[in-house]
Amino acid sequence: MISSWRRKRASRATGGGAKPEPAELVIPTHFRCPISLDMMKDPVTLSTGITYDRESIDTWIEGGNKTCPVTKQTLRTLDPVPNHSLRRMIQDWCVENRSHGVERIPTPRVPITSHEVGEILGQISKAQGLKACLELVRRVSKAIKESERNKRCFIANGASKTLALAFKLFADGEGEDVVSLLEEVMIALTIMSPLDSEALGHLRSSGSLARLVWFLRRGGLSGRRSAVLILKELILSTRGQEMLVGELLSIEGTLEGLVQLIKEPVCPASTKASFVVIYNMISTYDPAIARYVELGLVTLILDILVDAEKSICEKALGVLDGLCRSNAGIEAALDHSLTVPVAVKKILRVSDLATEFSVSILWRLSQREEKQSEGVLIEALQVGAFQKLLLILQVGWNINERTREKVTKLLKLLNLYRDRVECIDSLDFQNIKRSF
Repeated sequence: MISSWRRKRASRATGGGAKPEPAELVIPTHFRCPISLDMMKDPVTLSTGITYDRESIDTWIEGGNKTCPVTKQTLRTLDPVPNHSLRRMIQDWCVENRSHGVERIPTPRVPITSHEVGEILGQISKAQGLKACLELVRRVSKAIKESERNKRCFIANGASKTLALAFKLFADGEGEDVVSLLEEVMIALTIMSPLDSEALGHLRSSGSLARLVWFLRRGGLSGRRSAVLILKELILSTRGQEMLVGELLSIEGTLEGLVQLIKEPVCPASTKASFVVIYNMISTYDPAIARYVELGLVTLILDILVDAEKSICEKALGVLDGLCRSNAGIEAALDHSLTVPVAVKKILRVSDLATEFSVSILWRLSQREEKQSEGVLIEALQVGAFQKLLLILQVGWNINERTREKVTKLLKLLNLYRDRVECIDSLDFQNIKRSF
């Protein structure tokens, strides 16, 4: 309709200096994908003879469909064939119309096939030389970074267990080439996460664990990040978690490496992974708490919590609550001036989980001897704890029953000092909404 109007207007234009307006550019119908209706960037043809854009038809097939969307015929094969002739026609058309702002579509990379994946993985398994294995692993990394399709193809053909076995076999090696190979393997494994049980079994070996810890302390940025992400998956996936924690604690530098990643963060993902590993370690093995306290983790967490984003805040509060299960942790928390204000501030401000951890921290601090607990309760009152805790009960906040009991008991303890303390008028409540 618009195109016709423009042509009529142009035909009526006379020589009074007016220039005819160009007709609207129309993409040829056979250049459009029947599914997305957009111009195809990587046209592929199914066994039924119908051509689609690869991304659209891949999504269709991955959804469990085994028929052609247009003809409804059952597909003889689920592997589409690249339509090079149509792709070149589309590219030529883009070049011809570049004056209209059309950009030429790049020549797409041909996805890797299951046969090619099998050959690469077989060569890795049989590789005798270090450099040969490194080149093969780099091919894997490059391919899985290129597209989701390639990554799924490698995962389906058991790439994770092959790479994890290679990591295990070379874990005890020395030299720059070994480090490069192991780092490349770790990067590929983190991309293919979650890993299968066989791959996790190889990474669970004593040699592999020792090398992962080595990367935590001495690796580059990508090595440290990959190592902690793999440790996180290991500790969350292992049934015998207590045994794994014991092995990690027996490896020199494990705790220092995890704390260092929090102190000198590489990226949010590695920071969160470090907190997850630490949380599971102190939840499983109490002696680890004292060692983390000695490394200054309590102070480090409190400094981070001042302006941490939500997901990091939740995990940091969880670790702090775990550290406060010990006398050493509580003493370290009481020695820091931010402990009570930060714990109170996070109540109702981050998430339900963060609220539960914050309440638990205040509860643990209030259970000390009378003089210490009195100081904690008075400070909590001064920073608005009473109003927030009362609001939890009044609004019916989404917390578990155990936390609700702690809130009730804390309110009773705080009420004993209300007449002796002038509470601040906290602004934290103005944006609070009901959870239902």
